[in-house]
Amino acid sequence: MSWWQKLKLDPFLMIMICVVTLATLLPAQGDIKVLFQYLTTGAIALLFFLHGAKLSREAILAGLGHWRLHLTVFASTFILFPILGLGLQVIVPEWMSPTVYMGFLYLCALPATVQSAIAFTSVAGGNVAAAICSASASSILGVFLSPVLVGFLMQTQGSANDFDTTGAIQSILLQLMVPFIIGHLSRPLIGRWVDKHKKLVNRTDRSSILLVVYVAFSEAVVEGIWHKIDGWSLLTIAGVSCILLAIVIFVNVYSARLLGFNKEDEITIVFCGSKKSLANGVPMANVLFPAATVGVMLLPLMIFHQIQLMVCAVLAQRYANQSKRAEKK
Repeated sequence: MSWWQKLKLDPFLMIMICVVTLATLLPAQGDIKVLFQYLTTGAIALLFFLHGAKLSREAILAGLGHWRLHLTVFASTFILFPILGLGLQVIVPEWMSPTVYMGFLYLCALPATVQSAIAFTSVAGGNVAAAICSASASSILGVFLSPVLVGFLMQTQGSANDFDTTGAIQSILLQLMVPFIIGHLSRPLIGRWVDKHKKLVNRTDRSSILLVVYVAFSEAVVEGIWHKIDGWSLLTIAGVSCILLAIVIFVNVYSARLLGFNKEDEITIVFCGSKKSLANGVPMANVLFPAATVGVMLLPLMIFHQIQLMVCAVLAQRYANQSKRAEKK
């Protein structure tokens, strides 16, 4: 195994860093910027259309009966994370700038990932059917709930004037939820094609995210993001992300045990309740926030995303090894 593989670095995130570098050196401006903004709107609609088309009702129904597990995951995603996000205020502004702090509040309001949460649950030997149901439901709920949570969290910090909750929900409904519903209703017609061409669909998903990131950081660079965010700020974001993730995993593990869940369900709760979705977060930020602030708002999410992948990869392997040792005994 190479040193690159041992680090568990996400190749997609490495490409995203290259896109941020490109936006720093060659930001989209003028007529090109307007063209890219139109392309971004279309890409976001396509992204959520494909999310809806990929969603299998059969897979969701297979895990619906495990309501206690789902409530535990949702409590972690939409209650525990926001509470911890509010707690980060104690390090503002001495250790973290108010703008970066708002990025963490946004991160804490997002839904869980779908693909990676299910993949890690499977590797670790958890309840995959319940993971599919929980992660998918979290992603759908997040489209409605995340804008409301963002508005509430920012109101508590006196930033309500910078965020229009009603307008955000309307934008979410038009730009994200409508394409998602149309995609899901179209599944009987295009479901087989989508399932057959998963690689192409995933590439389209990721290309859409990369386009949104390029446009967001182009605007941020023009507004002087790298004069506001220095190396110390990036280290602070990484450190806070590690602490945030460690607390959530610790709470999820011991909550699952206190509530009497078996090992398979504990694994599902840990991986579905501790992850935040980059795929939902990037396009949603583009809809919710002014163009000039999107780049800064996304930095905590991008760094947290990489850290969660690295930590969860190690944790999944540890759970898998525990299961193997238990089987041998």
